[in-house]
Amino acid sequence: MRNIKRLLEMWGGWAATEQSGVSYSHIAAGFRGLITSAPSNRPICSDNDGMILDSCISRLKIDHPEEHALLVAHYHYRISLRSIARRRHCADGTIRKDLQTAEGFVEGVLSALDIELECENN
Repeated sequence: MRNIKRLLEMWGGWAATEQSGVSYSHIAAGFRGLITSAPSNRPICSDNDGMILDSCISRLKIDHPEEHALLVAHYHYRISLRSIARRRHCADGTIRKDLQTAEGFVEGVLSALDIELECENN
């Protein structure tokens, strides 16, 4: 069983590094002022794992852009779920359910690819 939250945390750390080659807007849509300064001591995954995870997350954007934005805001920019809920004018539980949907989607894509990531062995 994969620890998808841990994998996404590591992906977020990897995507936040300048060496990742992945360019996300420095201001997440609608979250100006909530993003803190440069990340410190975040766990990161290898470039190979980061690219695999990023491709799985990108697939989410096609059919579920809201969940994709939520996943990027939370794991890449480290915006709390409570802050996201406040910004979207909804309950924390709604955001948690949407995040679980996004996490499940990414986990399903990883399972369908039948790939073992390097960072899962650590």
